Amino acid sequence: MPRLDREPIFLPLTIDATHTVARAMEHEPALRTPADVVSRRAREADRAAAECWTALLAGCDTPGCRTLPVRLRALSEATSDYAGMRWWLGRGSQHRHRVSRALERIEEAVAERDGADFAEAFVGYDQAVAAALVNAHSRLETHAQ
Repeated sequence: MPRLDREPIFLPLTIDATHTVARAMEHEPALRTPADVVSRRAREADRAAAECWTALLAGCDTPGCRTLPVRLRALSEATSDYAGMRWWLGRGSQHRHRVSRALERIEEAVAERDGADFAEAFVGYDQAVAAALVNAHSRLETHAQ
């Protein structure tokens, strides 16, 4: 039975990955700050997604629907900063492309006011960002050793 006493979570994998990455980077100050930024951006994007989702269900327009793309782009940018531009544009480019395609799909769903496509697109975006974070983190840990 669903619990109605809490907000929906649209980025559970990403938020979990940000916590894992932040904990692992506790003793790496140079990487801890970018990890904290990703975590903060993920929470902001998640809140905007919940607000937008509510608006889509209610058939109305809210500031959350207009700010959601900005929040998602900020999360994508923070992810690329954490991963490192060389990796993001090189070996991590498949992750960058997945994130970008999923973001475009979310924007289309919001523009079309399609709640089902919105929810499905968020699953793809969440998976893409979380996978990018985990892969970038693995690469960073390997280089740190």
